[in-house]
Amino acid sequence: MVAKTRGRRRERGYVRRRGNSFQVLVYSGVDPLTGKDSYLTESTKDERQVEKIRTRLLAQVDQQRQATTKASLAYVLDSWLDVHEAEPTTLAGYRRAAETRIKPALGRVPIAKLTPRVLEQFYAELRRCRNRCDGRPYVEHRTSEPHDCDENDLSTRRRCQPHQCRPYAAATIRETHVIISGALSTAVRWGWLQSNPAEVTKKPKQPKPAPKPPTPKQAAQLVEAAMAQDESWGALVWLYMVTGARRGEILALRWHDVHLDTGMLEIRRNIVDGIEKDTKTHQIRRIALDNGTCELLRVHRKRYEEQIRAMDEAPREDAFVFSYQADHSRPCDPDGVSHRYKAMCTGLGIDSHLHALRHYSATELITAGVDVRTVAGRLGHGGGGTTTLRVYTAWVAESDKRAAELLAGSLRTVPDA
Repeated sequence: MVAKTRGRRRERGYVRRRGNSFQVLVYSGVDPLTGKDSYLTESTKDERQVEKIRTRLLAQVDQQRQATTKASLAYVLDSWLDVHEAEPTTLAGYRRAAETRIKPALGRVPIAKLTPRVLEQFYAELRRCRNRCDGRPYVEHRTSEPHDCDENDLSTRRRCQPHQCRPYAAATIRETHVIISGALSTAVRWGWLQSNPAEVTKKPKQPKPAPKPPTPKQAAQLVEAAMAQDESWGALVWLYMVTGARRGEILALRWHDVHLDTGMLEIRRNIVDGIEKDTKTHQIRRIALDNGTCELLRVHRKRYEEQIRAMDEAPREDAFVFSYQADHSRPCDPDGVSHRYKAMCTGLGIDSHLHALRHYSATELITAGVDVRTVAGRLGHGGGGTTTLRVYTAWVAESDKRAAELLAGSLRTVPDA
């Protein structure tokens, strides 16, 4: 017999009639995100199955409550980050993400209470608004101290403004999932959790690559402007274009990495956040240089030698190729280089950034018919060109179109259909 439900919402298990079906509900606690009561439910048309379903759902709730540990997600995240092996910059990024995005929403939730539904709902909220607002209008106050919101000067940047929802980028949400999944996998390995709910959670979409390299005409304008500013600056911008190397890889170059007699450049190190370390793939790669680039670097080397001898010092092979110091003892600051390049682009009316030169090098090579494996080798992409193909598919298609036109143009006549 189905029990009456009036006044029994907080009982561990009860049944209600819905048409020809019986719905079994078992209270499982408060939803971590909404703060509302949460229930496990299952329906059946066979009244004889009601008690079996209720017993099974009760056992499922008890299993969640009797986890090996009651550790919160915040505690697990901190514990995982203490032992996780990654580059210092990667770990720093993960810690920022945990503090700003994950802990405010789910930090206090016991890991035994995390479910795929909770995680997917969390990701949906991040896609809608990074502040995870409730959708109701409100004013974002510029300070927590007492103040007057009704300023007369509407142009001031410090005026309190109505909240506007700003979603996180797809890549940011996917990174959030990677962090949560990594922490919970460790909790499973340590015996704190029976299974990782993130493994069956629907993963946030991988953002589609959308490289936007400068056109050949814009590239020529940029090189000309850079040379006009400073020949050393022009050499730096030129080398970015012809090698497609990463920002930190070019700035980490020392003179013993530049072999002008054989026309070869060795990429051995990388600079990230002011720290010199291995390349992203932890491998040394060699990039061939054309005669024009070698001559440009010879002139740049001569400038360095003149500067160092004017200081009554001898040139050093371990000196950095590009530096703001007269003795080239320190590399250029990566952020400073990016800001200078961006300012130059803005002055020319070109919407671009330094990393786009990497895209420019890749797309020009692909559209010229260079095989993808060679392009991947110059860029330092792993996987034998898989990453290159994923990022530059649009330009591979353009190259294929040109090949088709070339083949058709080589035929003197086209037979009638």
